[in-house]
Amino acid sequence: MKSNANTNKLNAIETIKKKLIGKTLTYHEIFNLMDEIAHHKMGDILTTYFVASSFQQGFSEEELYHFTKAMVETGKKIKFDGIVADKHCIGGIAGTRTSMIIVPIIAAAGFKIPKLSSRAITSPAGTADSMETLAQVSFKVDKVHDIVEKVGGCIVWNGNMGIAPADDIIIQVEEPLSFESYDKVIVSIMAKKIAVSANHLILDIPVGATMKVRNTEDAEKIAAKFKRLAKRFNIEITIDINYMYEPAGRGVGPALEALDVLYILEQSPLRPINLEKKALRLTGKLLDSCFKHAQIDKDGEKEALHLLQSGQALKKFKEIIKAQDGDDHVTSRSFTIKGHNAELKAIHSGKISKVNNFNINTIARILGAPEDQYAGIYLLKRRGESIKKGEALLRFHSTDKYKLKEAQDTIINIPIYTIEK
Repeated sequence: MKSNANTNKLNAIETIKKKLIGKTLTYHEIFNLMDEIAHHKMGDILTTYFVASSFQQGFSEEELYHFTKAMVETGKKIKFDGIVADKHCIGGIAGTRTSMIIVPIIAAAGFKIPKLSSRAITSPAGTADSMETLAQVSFKVDKVHDIVEKVGGCIVWNGNMGIAPADDIIIQVEEPLSFESYDKVIVSIMAKKIAVSANHLILDIPVGATMKVRNTEDAEKIAAKFKRLAKRFNIEITIDINYMYEPAGRGVGPALEALDVLYILEQSPLRPINLEKKALRLTGKLLDSCFKHAQIDKDGEKEALHLLQSGQALKKFKEIIKAQDGDDHVTSRSFTIKGHNAELKAIHSGKISKVNNFNINTIARILGAPEDQYAGIYLLKRRGESIKKGEALLRFHSTDKYKLKEAQDTIINIPIYTIEK
């Protein structure tokens, strides 16, 4: 038995070496490697070599399929019947927490949506980080199944469930490096969708000069790979490539992004309209796909708007929070952002011409996000708005006053806004 275990590890090492020199891997090689990583037999150093090889070389079409299949097969799966919807964003953009809006709308429409979410890798908050400020997100597979069967949807962390476990370990290696390869992102996303029985998927690919995907050419290449892979796994995929100049919401950081979600679901006058519009567009496209399969004659975006404005989405969100052991009486008024805060004011009058997403991420992390749930930035002004000297541009939040001061000092050298006089 020990000899066999050693042989598997040696074979996995040979697979990594083979990938490092640019050779194509077989399914058997890939499965053995994923199995070794999933069972914590490779160690961080060897896993890092694999991450580096995949970042440099990328995967062939067959490797993408084989890696996805192997990630699914080496972990647990959740079986749901019928139409199962899901949503994912390529990520990399701060303050755009659409999933927490989309899930309750889809569930309120009568479709199952088991949303397994990650924690932050390159941004100040992942969906799981934000949802955790309102409810528990760490559950076992059986409990997740029960929650979805009971209330129609969930928003949970995927890192403690044993679903695509190799991916969770690889993410831990990627996190301090703050990078993911596009092909690795594709495998990671698709493996988790397949593992929860998803058969209708909306994929959000934001594009921008300071986003993870910087041009439409790359976005279209990524989209094409997703479409080919989804077809092989019988998933109906809809892809939304959209150019973004700034975060759609105003809050950046776990609690601040959750606050934006509450504002929208409550239809508060304080809600960030750009985030609402984006969430409704994505939800509408996903509902169109589900309605078509179910032979229901409804317009997806109109139905999404109705479910939001009628309060049915908010009611469903409260049901999800309760099912995930949170306080279902929470409101935007009762949800307190704890700690210290400070406003940044304009040093001259002008018009905001650019918003730098990379710098938003950097400053928010300096403030302590995502580890500090209440840390982050609240954007008071948006691109295209005129501002006056001395007017507040944004507000920093942190439970650590020293980090608050550090962010104030740092933004002088890495500004978030470009203001033209």
